[in-house]
Amino acid sequence: MPPTLCNSIRDLAPPFLRLGLTAFGGPAAHIAMMQEEFVRRRQWVSREEFLDMLGASNLVPGPSSTEMAIHIGHQRSGWQGLVVAGVCFILPAMLIVMACAWAYAKFGSMPRVQSVMYGIKPVIIAVILQALWGLARTAVKSGFLAVVGLIAAVLAVAGGNLLAILLAAGVVATLHGLTARRLASGSLAVIPSATKSMLFSAPAVASASFSGLFLIFLKFGAVIFGSGYVLLAFLQTDLVDRLHWLNQTQLLDAVAVGQVTPGPVFTTATFIGYLLGGVGGAIVATIAIFLPGFLFVAASRPLIPRIRRSKAAGAFLDGVNVGAVALMIAVTWQLGRAAVVDLLTAGIGVASAFVLIRFRFNSAWLILAGGLIGLFASR
Repeated sequence: MPPTLCNSIRDLAPPFLRLGLTAFGGPAAHIAMMQEEFVRRRQWVSREEFLDMLGASNLVPGPSSTEMAIHIGHQRSGWQGLVVAGVCFILPAMLIVMACAWAYAKFGSMPRVQSVMYGIKPVIIAVILQALWGLARTAVKSGFLAVVGLIAAVLAVAGGNLLAILLAAGVVATLHGLTARRLASGSLAVIPSATKSMLFSAPAVASASFSGLFLIFLKFGAVIFGSGYVLLAFLQTDLVDRLHWLNQTQLLDAVAVGQVTPGPVFTTATFIGYLLGGVGGAIVATIAIFLPGFLFVAASRPLIPRIRRSKAAGAFLDGVNVGAVALMIAVTWQLGRAAVVDLLTAGIGVASAFVLIRFRFNSAWLILAGGLIGLFASR
């Protein structure tokens, strides 16, 4: 019997709402926490299924961690679960960012969060490293894939285009698989691909009307691949330079709020929407930027098992999966350099890693403890 909406909400809402409240640190950290919660603890998906979802999420536009939540919701409870999991992951972050935007609009400054984040960041690094260890052991199925992953990680650290790295890893793995299996030279296999258009733009409007907000943030959600830093470039070009809806200071503050609050980084849209249109503008901008992610996941879900059944396409997905792990390694390296800045943060990181690995402690409590340590250390 298919799950009812009531059962989907009762099953999925609590863990995804909690993640939306505690998932600091950006997509890599969010994905690590989902792996801990839904693969290891709840066993809703296998590690292989999780990696396939991760590979699919990285190949389509939109925030990858939110799309992972949507994938897991569909795997657990079908189409109703797809909606419930995504909304519950986004909603807490949206409300927190909206409260920050209200305080910003009223008082003209940001609340001090640096001291809290000082203690949280090294915990996040430990959470990511724990997840990476498990995911890498599953993704690296051969020595060849290990080499592909190593090269992908080096290219990512060097600043290579992330989507190009993923696609290249998939293509190389496919060619290797075809050669190894001695397939007939005329045999063709459908290899999934992803394209993006940096030229597509929403119509310019004179003021930030609700329809204008919806169209421009819908564009962002439809063409931006995962990274909040890519979102920053789009916001600068469209909202500051072209439409003059924001000034430079407002844009930087909006991006900062998206980075330091829990949940998806794309809730930067909530902050900007509030500044431009109050509560209604915040809701419109949030719906618009996340809507394409729901649609892309809904469209790609039926393709994942078909891809896995095809030898060539399965090899492509294996390559994408090991590439996705390599990208997480590169992000962790960059985040780690910024997070571990002194002996205290190094101690927090090492202690967190020990507790996670030795006692399988819930990462949400470690994040809370890290924030409190940072808060007291700043006094």
